[in-house]
Amino acid sequence: MSLKSRLRLAIQKSGRLSCDSKNLLMRCGIKINFQKSSLIACAENIPIDVLLVRDDDIPGLIMDGVVELGIVGANVLEEKRLSRFFQGNSIKYDKLQNLDFGICRLSLAVPIEMKYKNIFSVKDLKIATSYPNLLKKYLDKNLVSFNSFVLNGSVEVALNAGLSDAICDLVSTGATLEANGLKEVERIYHSNALLISQNNFKISFQKKYIIQKLLTRIRGVIKARESKYIMLHVPQSKLNSVITLLNGAEQPTILKLTGHTNKVALHMVSSENVFWETMEKLKRLGASSILVLPIEKMME
Repeated sequence: MSLKSRLRLAIQKSGRLSCDSKNLLMRCGIKINFQKSSLIACAENIPIDVLLVRDDDIPGLIMDGVVELGIVGANVLEEKRLSRFFQGNSIKYDKLQNLDFGICRLSLAVPIEMKYKNIFSVKDLKIATSYPNLLKKYLDKNLVSFNSFVLNGSVEVALNAGLSDAICDLVSTGATLEANGLKEVERIYHSNALLISQNNFKISFQKKYIIQKLLTRIRGVIKARESKYIMLHVPQSKLNSVITLLNGAEQPTILKLTGHTNKVALHMVSSENVFWETMEKLKRLGASSILVLPIEKMME
């Protein structure tokens, strides 16, 4: 197969999405040997070449037609989209799938000791951020003027270094903010990883087939991670209550139990996580021999 017929997928070389992106491809059954010093990795069992690049380069590679697919954070994609829009550059792309990792939020944070009332408390302050366009969009919407100080990386230290009065940065747990004497006051943008592609009409039929195959596998991996396989014994009189409680993805399998006339075995895929509280409710309904198992792969 020629190089031109191989699908090109861009992922983050290093950072918060890198490991999860590689793991997703592995869970999809794609065999790739990632070399530490190499920026391109070729799949052995499917015509896909993976480019390892900076996360903020991925949207441009898609929009400029350099690669067909990319895994990128929604925050990075939207920041680049706004930047290219203001510059008059092409911003065409297709969003194929929300992914179940890279979940975070872009937030405005101020010193812990600051008396913050509302968004107007940051009026005319200097705010350090790596996302000036997203910050501007949010504050312009609220009619709040400010001074932007663009800083790539280690935004949290800007305030202690005297570079800014507040910051706007990605937050997962808030622990880093607290460690730097900051508190989260406004949530500007919610983000997760996305699978994006070039506009559909630009992609050849052969590559569209590969994309659809990969997309089906990715959706199967996500569905499997969201679901559990459940087996239990339950009184027939409580069967409907148990099925309602477990919120199955499909109708369950009901089997007769040898030596029991009033109990059956129930097997089903639950579309929600089964917590201890759920298992305790099952027990109160008379269920026994309850097993909750992870699902490795799933295809509907």
